[in-house]
Amino acid sequence: MSGIRGKDTRIEVAVRKALFARGFRYLLNDGRLPGKPDMVFPKHRAVVFVHGCYWHGHDCALFRLPSNNREFWEAKIGANRVRDARTVLALRVKGWRVAVVWECALRGRGKPGLEEVTRQLDDWLPGDRGEITIQGGL
Repeated sequence: MSGIRGKDTRIEVAVRKALFARGFRYLLNDGRLPGKPDMVFPKHRAVVFVHGCYWHGHDCALFRLPSNNREFWEAKIGANRVRDARTVLALRVKGWRVAVVWECALRGRGKPGLEEVTRQLDDWLPGDRGEITIQGGL
């Protein structure tokens, strides 16, 4: 498990590069904010999290709970879900808008793909809508 990346994952880097190409500038993993968001857009008072479906327990085709040591994984992934919800709430209370991009939006069946994800974020960032979740077909 030591080889599992916590930041700069392939899908996160792809989303960052696509947004940068569209002119958006951001901070990475800002520790001053709850949850150290993957991307922080101070100009838009918005943050973006790029979540892996397995580690964050997303209800999609990419997530399957392991049969070995099931109790451990249920507790671990359950705690990740609780922490994610708490983080989003803390950011919203502080006046930040939150976007969550799920891994299944970029890979797997029914995925919108990088172009569509980028388009949705491009529309959302300059607006005033509080939260957005981008995911693949469930």
